[in-house]
Amino acid sequence: MTGVPASAAGGTGRRPAPGTKLGTAAVNQASLWNIANILTMIRLVLVPGFVMLLLADGGYDPVWRAWAWAAFAVAMITDIFDGHLARTYNLVTDFGKIADPIADKAIMGSALICLSWLGDLPWWVTGVILGRELGITLMRFWVIRYGVIPASRGGKLKTLAQGTAVGMYVLALTGPLATLRFWMMAVAVVLTVVTGLDYIRQAVVMRRAGLAAERASK
Repeated sequence: MTGVPASAAGGTGRRPAPGTKLGTAAVNQASLWNIANILTMIRLVLVPGFVMLLLADGGYDPVWRAWAWAAFAVAMITDIFDGHLARTYNLVTDFGKIADPIADKAIMGSALICLSWLGDLPWWVTGVILGRELGITLMRFWVIRYGVIPASRGGKLKTLAQGTAVGMYVLALTGPLATLRFWMMAVAVVLTVVTGLDYIRQAVVMRRAGLAAERASK
């Protein structure tokens, strides 16, 4: 029993029909608080916590760096699962479309900037990666009227390489592992540039095709 009389619910005891304004609002409210969006929100909340952990005690304490790595790892894992869940179970919402890329760039951008500020990572590396991400985002808006550029396999590999490399830099590694993280970051930078150039090529081709179609239809 719900403890609510049937008359209070409109006399039928049933939920509002989806076609009504009240029903639509209820559906939208329920869809916002789905598991995919909750994971995205967790990732957003983790960003300031991650920064505080990484910079705690001057930013060079191995224990605090380990906790920062744990927060970064959780953020990367939720990034994998929220998108998969949204697509698999049709949980895509307008909030998710906006918040998910913001959360992705916030956690990666904060990590890169903090690492460069601490002197662990050259600023030019941070500039290349963040410049590429911002440029591709703006380019997607530039060609959105002609179509959507899908995420490529190279783009996904780039994201994996970036996450792995940055995660290794967050940890206070020494010796051979420190050398390994250098080469991992080198791979990430190469993939960042190569996939960025490929996205530019796709955007130019898409825009030319769109313009040609518009001229042909006149």
